[in-house]
Amino acid sequence: MSLADKAKHFPDKPGVYLFRGARGEVLYVGKAVSLRSRVRSYFTGAQDNKVQALVGRAADVECIVTGTDIEALILESNLIKEYRPRYNVLLKDDKSYPYLKVTVQEEYPRVFLTRTQPRDGARYFGPYPSAGAVHETLRLLKKLFPLRTCRQVRFANGRPCLNFHIGRCLGPCRGTVDPDEYRALVQEVLLFLEGRHTDLVHGLTRKMEAAAANLEFERAAELRDQLEAVNQVLARQNIVSERREDQDVMALARDGDRGRAVVLEIRGGKLLGQHSLAVQGIADRTDAEVLAAFIKQYYREAGFVPPEVLLTTPLGEEQGLIAEWLGLRRGARVRLHVPRRGRKRELVRMAEKNAALAREQMRFERSADAALAELAALLGLEEPPIRLEAFDISNIQGAQTVGAMVVFESGRPARDEYRRFKVQNRKTPDDYAAMREVVGRRFTRGREENKLIAEGRMSSKEARFHRLPDLVLIDGGKGQLGAALEAMRRTGYGEIPVFGLAKEEEQVFAPGGPEPLPVPRDSQALYLLQHLRDEAHRFAVTYHREARSREGLRSLLDEIDGIGPARRRALQKAFPSLKAVKAATIEELAAVPSMNRKAARAVYDYFHGAG
Repeated sequence: MSLADKAKHFPDKPGVYLFRGARGEVLYVGKAVSLRSRVRSYFTGAQDNKVQALVGRAADVECIVTGTDIEALILESNLIKEYRPRYNVLLKDDKSYPYLKVTVQEEYPRVFLTRTQPRDGARYFGPYPSAGAVHETLRLLKKLFPLRTCRQVRFANGRPCLNFHIGRCLGPCRGTVDPDEYRALVQEVLLFLEGRHTDLVHGLTRKMEAAAANLEFERAAELRDQLEAVNQVLARQNIVSERREDQDVMALARDGDRGRAVVLEIRGGKLLGQHSLAVQGIADRTDAEVLAAFIKQYYREAGFVPPEVLLTTPLGEEQGLIAEWLGLRRGARVRLHVPRRGRKRELVRMAEKNAALAREQMRFERSADAALAELAALLGLEEPPIRLEAFDISNIQGAQTVGAMVVFESGRPARDEYRRFKVQNRKTPDDYAAMREVVGRRFTRGREENKLIAEGRMSSKEARFHRLPDLVLIDGGKGQLGAALEAMRRTGYGEIPVFGLAKEEEQVFAPGGPEPLPVPRDSQALYLLQHLRDEAHRFAVTYHREARSREGLRSLLDEIDGIGPARRRALQKAFPSLKAVKAATIEELAAVPSMNRKAARAVYDYFHGAG
C-alpha cells in the first residue's frame, strides 16, 4: 500500500502524524485537526521543495489520535523535542542551551546550571543564550540570596563551609536552619528569576520593617542590605512601560535555512534582557510558521509564561490554539498580539532592530563557513574542518611552564572547551618537550575517555577530551610541529591533520614539508588560523600569569609562622590569588579548613604590616 493510500484510511480526528525514513527514523512530526485531510494533502497538488524532499524520503507514515487540538499540540511539541526530526523547524540543538535549575523538590533547594530537564519536580528557567549568561546570573543570586551551593543530600550537625562564614549560605549543614525560613528564601529567588521584582521588593520591605518592630536590628540590617542590592539591580534596568506589565517581545532574523529568534523579556515594565536563539530548517517556511514552531518549543520548558507576547507577524490559523495552550501553561489567559501603533509597536521595533543585528551575526557566520571551505582547499583537506584545536606553550626562562588548548567550532571560539595544562617535565626549558607532553596528554585522555564511553563506564557528558578535532594547529614552526605530530602518532591519532603557524613570517607548515604552504596573506583562511593561534597564545599567557601569581603566594605563605603545608594548600584552594588573600578579613581566613583564629591573625598581620 502506498503512503497516499494509507493516508486515506487515517481517521477524521485531531492528532499527530509522523513521517519515517527507511531506517525507521522520524523525518517529520506534525499535528492536524483532521489527520486524514492533512496527511492526504502531502500527496495532492503542487508542493514546495521541502515537502517534495520529505515525501521522497519517507518510507512510512503513522498517526496518533488525540482527544482535542490542544492535546495534539502538546504531543507534537513533545515528539519534536524527543526525535528532533530533520524536516521540522527546530530550536537549534536546544539540549545544548543552558538553563537555571531550582531544586524546589528538595528540603533545602539550591540553584545551578544544567543542560538537561528531567521531569523531577524542579523549576527550570531559560533557555539562556550562553553559559556565561547563566554564570553571571548565578553570581548575582549568590550575592543576593544565601542559598547553599553544596551537593549534600543529607544534613547533619557539622562544620559549615566558607560560604556560611562570609554570609553566602544559611548553613543547613549545621542542622539548625528552619526549613520554612529557607523555603521563604527560595520563594524570593523564584520571584527574582520570574522577573517579579516589585513583589520581591515589597516582601523584603515588609520583612525588614517587621524585624525592626520586633527589635531584631541585626536581621533588619541584613534585609536592608539585601533590599539595597536588589534595588541596585533594578536601577540598571530600562523602564519601558509605566504600567508595570509582564511581556515577551519576539522578532525573527533569517539567513537562508538558518535563523535567530530574538526575545525581549519585560517584567514589571522593565526590560530585563534579551535572548537570541538559533533556529534551523526554515528555508521554505513563512515567518508565521517559524515563529509558531519557535514559540511552542521555547515555552515548552520556560519557567515563566507572561500574560502577553508581542509579535512581528500573526501566527495564522494556529494563533488561537497556541494562545490557548500558553494559557494552560500559565494558568491564566495569554494574549498573542501584533501591535500596529503606540508603545507596544515601539517595543516590537526594538526587537526588530536586535533581530537585524542577529542577521548580521549570521552573515558573519556564513563568512566563517566560506573561510573554512577555503582553508580545506588550501590545506588539501577532504572537507571543511568543523572543530579546530590549537596548542601553545608559555614560560619565562623555563619557569612555570604551562600549556593551553583552545577550540574553535564552525569558525567561532568554543570557550567551554578550552583546556589548560601544567607541564610536569621541568628538567630543562624545552618548548619542544613541553609541546610533546601537552599534546600527548590531550590525546591520551581522549583515547581513554572514548574507550570508557564505548564500554558504558563513562557518559559523554562526564568526558572532557573525547571529542576529536578535524584539524590541529600548533603555535610555532617545524620543531614544535614535529613534537606535536610525534605525540599524536604515539597516542594513535597521527591521521588527524596537523599544521604549524610560525609567528615571524606568518607561514603555515605541514609535517615533513621543507617549505611553507602557499597560503595567501590576504586570504580568509589565514585570518582564521591567525585568530585561532592568537587566542591560544592569549589563553596560555593568562594561565601562566595565574600560575606565577599562585607560586608567589605559595612563597609568601611559607614565610609566615604557623602556616605549614596543609594550611598553605587550604589557603591556596580557598583564595585564587595573592590579591584575594590580602583582601580577606580575619574571619574569612579563620573559616578556611585547618585554619584557626591565631593562624588567621598571623596571615592578616603579615600582609597588612601589623606588629
